[in-house]
Amino acid sequence: RHAQEIAQLDLDGYAIGGLAVGESHEEMYHIIEAVVPHLPVEKPTYLMGVGTPANILEGVERGVDFFDCVYPTRNGRHHGHAYTNYGKMNLMNAKYELDDRPIEEGCQCPACRRYSRAYIRHLLKAKEMLGMRLCVLHNLYFYNTMMEEIRDAIEKGAYQSYKEEKLYGMGQLTSGISKGDL
Repeated sequence: RHAQEIAQLDLDGYAIGGLAVGESHEEMYHIIEAVVPHLPVEKPTYLMGVGTPANILEGVERGVDFFDCVYPTRNGRHHGHAYTNYGKMNLMNAKYELDDRPIEEGCQCPACRRYSRAYIRHLLKAKEMLGMRLCVLHNLYFYNTMMEEIRDAIEKGAYQSYKEEKLYGMGQLTSGISKGDL
């Protein structure tokens, strides 16, 4: 009912909030599906505080246009998490201690072009700010690239296949590489 009421106000855009404070993903998706159809299609829809790659992909499918979240920056800084096309990596793990590969092969972010997983892990373990910044830099690059890919897929009318491929890739690898190889 509230969505129908605020849609009458002819605002510049509409926000959906309060869905990142304990609700399950299924509940969040259900609410988005219930609210978005009542908002003006020609105005942007903003989902507040939601930002895992999967949540973004699911939100876009349900009509959300933009997002904000501390997820990629906070998790990079505090936990050494790096988001890749093959899922989330925890660079604090011992298996990266001698790994001279970039966070993600083929990534063009400054962190991946210049530093290895082992070096970033060393920085994180030593609590050097550079390690945290490199994780954040990579994560923001990953998210920006994903958003560019989403826009491109929508323009090409191929969003559903893009979403499925992206989710599949983040859940498991192909080409005989297992997640343990990351």
